[in-house]
Amino acid sequence: MSKRNWALLAATLVSIIYGVTFTIAKDVMPKHVEPFGFISLRVGGSVLLFWLVSFFGPKEKISLQDFPRIIAAAFFGVALNMLTFFKGLSYTSPIMGAVLMVTTPMIVLILSAIIMKERMQKRKVFGIILGLAGTITLILYGKSMVNAPNATLGNLLVFINAISYGFYLIIVKKLMDKYNAFTFVKWIYTFGFLMVLPFGWSEFNAVNWTEIPTDVFWKIGFVVIFSTFLTYLLNLVSMRELKPTTVAVFIYLQPLFATIFAVSLGKDELSWVKLLSAVLIFTGVYLVTQKKSSQSQ
Repeated sequence: MSKRNWALLAATLVSIIYGVTFTIAKDVMPKHVEPFGFISLRVGGSVLLFWLVSFFGPKEKISLQDFPRIIAAAFFGVALNMLTFFKGLSYTSPIMGAVLMVTTPMIVLILSAIIMKERMQKRKVFGIILGLAGTITLILYGKSMVNAPNATLGNLLVFINAISYGFYLIIVKKLMDKYNAFTFVKWIYTFGFLMVLPFGWSEFNAVNWTEIPTDVFWKIGFVVIFSTFLTYLLNLVSMRELKPTTVAVFIYLQPLFATIFAVSLGKDELSWVKLLSAVLIFTGVYLVTQKKSSQSQ
């Protein structure tokens, strides 16, 4: 398998894990752990894992002039990204949260055109619009407004999260070109942990661990190990070979996988509208990820 195909597979796995995470995280918070407390737990656990793994990885020294970029990546990719997403998800529904995340490819495409001077290809723009149409259809005709105490505020926070993630994808690309992922990701999470701790410490302290059911502990473990540690590594693998716009478009698959997961648990049902949405989403992803023979996508 080529490096590019490995990168596309990694990006698909990230979408599957994130799609499942919307439902799993919603089962944990805010009932058992408040959103910011959950983030402190999630980032703190990931910091330990990243530092542990880094001892077995390549030994590279990071240039001092790259730390401002690492700190910016920590702010947009960990702190602002997670704080707005988890708080937003506690106010809105899982599927609505998943769908709002799909504004990210549009944001990345625009930011790439402005910051990286990346030319907007008609095929990519069309693919993104198709994916967006499929995703909006999925949400408008899905059971989206259940379990959403303050959908407007929640949706706004998830949208801010999408913008934040768009900035992160572009900021981290320069680091990817210069260093091995294990060299800097532990620093991104270390700075990110320092940023989220002031927001989450009191909520983390308030958790009554003796009253948390065993299955919820497993769900917390899933979010720390798979939804955070593994997905960030897979994202970095995919970003080494793919452009930020291509990586971002895989976010379109998240609401699709979120719906498949909900259907498999009997919490949702299939319909022709959802099947049509799936076709639009997959077509959009296909158009954006197709590589022109003359250049890398």
